[in-house]
Amino acid sequence: MPTYQTPSGPILGYEDVGHGPALLFLHAFPLHSEMWRAQLGLFSGERRVVAVDFPGFGMSPAAGPGLTLATHAKAVAELARHLGLAPFAAIGLSMGGYVALELASQAPELLSGLVLADSRAGADAPEGAAAREKMAARAEREGIGFVAGEMLPRLLAPSAEPDVVRFARRLIARASPQGVATAQRAMAARRDHHATLERLRVPALVLCGAEDALTPPAESARMASRLSLGRLEILPGGSHLSNLDAEDAFNRALVSFLDQ
Repeated sequence: MPTYQTPSGPILGYEDVGHGPALLFLHAFPLHSEMWRAQLGLFSGERRVVAVDFPGFGMSPAAGPGLTLATHAKAVAELARHLGLAPFAAIGLSMGGYVALELASQAPELLSGLVLADSRAGADAPEGAAAREKMAARAEREGIGFVAGEMLPRLLAPSAEPDVVRFARRLIARASPQGVATAQRAMAARRDHHATLERLRVPALVLCGAEDALTPPAESARMASRLSLGRLEILPGGSHLSNLDAEDAFNRALVSFLDQ
């Protein structure tokens, strides 16, 4: 996997496969770009597909403290320009959705479409931000050994196949303590993006696992209601990592949206 030193500072690892109309995949916390392996395989035959590792995850080294989601989005935009990717459809799940919204706010001219999966446009409530700081501090103090055990029951449906659970656990194990801490603090400090949704003038799709308790369907419906060119699809059997535990439904929805 190649890496790119962005002008704004972070070094981003990325996968770049296929040719044709471009897709940019942005991963969930605390996984990395390999979570999109099924989607890369599905689309790379007829599209150019790029999947990015955020700082401190996968092949991207951790950046210094104070990295914000705005900085993440700026670095992703710099990578996209470096690769000559625009215009592209950005597909972000969970934290990847937060970065995609920042990207839509900062550089809407880069986008041909936007997919927000199991994410939200609102800022964290104080109790949510406090819980993120608690995890950030614990990761810095103890490492990430606790992260998979604490998070996987909330990320995947109880019915998720054992292979899917093992796959997600393996990806989480690649995170760095600084990456976990930095990402949690960046998400805790994120801004509200409902106005970004209202300004968006490209086709958009909001996806949500029906069993997602972290960003529930009602939250996704609120996002979709702000979009002038958007629609909502709820994925039966899916939880927060809906591209993994509702893979077929996720892929069908994405294919339908991209082919429209």
